Amino acid sequence: MQTADSARALFPGAADAPVAATPSRSLRSRLARAADLFAWPLRSSHYLELLNPLWSTHTTWARVVEVRDETADARTLVLRPGRGYPAHRAGQYVPITVTLDGRRQGRTYSISSAPGRPPRPGCFAITVKHVPGGRVSAHLVRELRRGDYVALGVPQGEFVLPEVARPRLLLLTAGSGVTPVRAMLQELAVRDALADVVHLHWAPRAADVIFAHELHALAASHPGYRLDVVTTREGGAATVPGRHLSAELLDAYCADWRDRDTYACGPRALLDAAATHWATHGREDRLRIERFQPVLAPVAAGATGGRACFRRSGVVVETGAQQSLLRAAEAAGLAPAHGCRMGICHTCTVTLRSGRVRDLRDGRVTDEPGARVQICVSAVAGACEVEL
Repeated sequence: MQTADSARALFPGAADAPVAATPSRSLRSRLARAADLFAWPLRSSHYLELLNPLWSTHTTWARVVEVRDETADARTLVLRPGRGYPAHRAGQYVPITVTLDGRRQGRTYSISSAPGRPPRPGCFAITVKHVPGGRVSAHLVRELRRGDYVALGVPQGEFVLPEVARPRLLLLTAGSGVTPVRAMLQELAVRDALADVVHLHWAPRAADVIFAHELHALAASHPGYRLDVVTTREGGAATVPGRHLSAELLDAYCADWRDRDTYACGPRALLDAAATHWATHGREDRLRIERFQPVLAPVAAGATGGRACFRRSGVVVETGAQQSLLRAAEAAGLAPAHGCRMGICHTCTVTLRSGRVRDLRDGRVTDEPGARVQICVSAVAGACEVEL
């Protein structure tokens, strides 16, 4: 399989090759199956990939057609996927896979453009913030160039706009949590539905606001969209008191928050505070949250880790009660398939052959042989053997 960089090196100009008219899907499928008979043990798709990665059907590739810096540590990548790629809904995310040092590394990123929205027809954008110590985010923000390729999963997620023509919304975002909300705002603007939307965005400083120019321009051109940027670090201060989400701050910026559908996305502290506040006032049903990290249950007293056996790899390791099987496998030098690392995308799901594992999100123990478990949010509970 081609890596993002090797695909670019092996196929110079391939993405610019003309795309011929295609026959109907059913005829194309029959022709592909016939061609596969001659391509064995590979598939005809592997040879099409040599001509143009976007023609591949066994892997969905996307070509980077534009790279745009948003802030000092955030970059927007405009991606052109191969034909037949499904449309997304504003607010959804997409699994992205790159190969680093010979290992496939996957993460999920919110799509930061509305469906059918420019900058380019047939493309969509993701906006990535560099996470200190994060190899994938560093690669996407610092190293990926126009003409490179990344592998895609399909759009996923339920953090989407309500089925209302002109919704009354409160948007709470911080940092890169603004990325799915930006797609929502674009869609509402196209639909002329930015009639009553309040948006509170937190950032350390004004210079750290992703999409700052676009958001302020949107507020200037749409009276129904009110943007308030709350900076939490000014003048060199570590933290400005009273600038984080609280009942007082919320009442000051949006007194009618109880009557709005609220969407929140950002760091754990913001989302936990929002969840607590809405639950305290009996408004949980009006709050929708998109998290970039899993919510983990407290580890029960006396809980232990144990021995994890990765069956196909022949690797056995000792793990702690709070160490996920994914982290244990990576520490042992393995490279399991994974995506979100928080139990959403199911890319890392494997079969439990024997033993017990504990779900780190809720403490639930699974001990049935043949059960499917997500290794990014599962830890050993005594001992286990998984198909990996």
